[in-house]
Amino acid sequence: MFDFLKTLTPSRRGELEITDVNNRYLELGELAFDIARGYWADCGESIQMLLRANTLVAARGANKPE
Repeated sequence: MFDFLKTLTPSRRGELEITDVNNRYLELGELAFDIARGYWADCGESIQMLLRANTLVAARGANKPE
């Protein structure tokens, strides 16, 4: 699988996309999922989102409902 990662090219945003990896797992019949409970934050989106996630974990612990 790691050989496949070497074939990825950055998107127009200049980033490697996890969707490409997911699609490869789907092609191989190896894609699986689970439902994660609690809150989620895209900490790479902005410094404000990173602060929000940090504040939630500090106040409630990891993966506790908002």
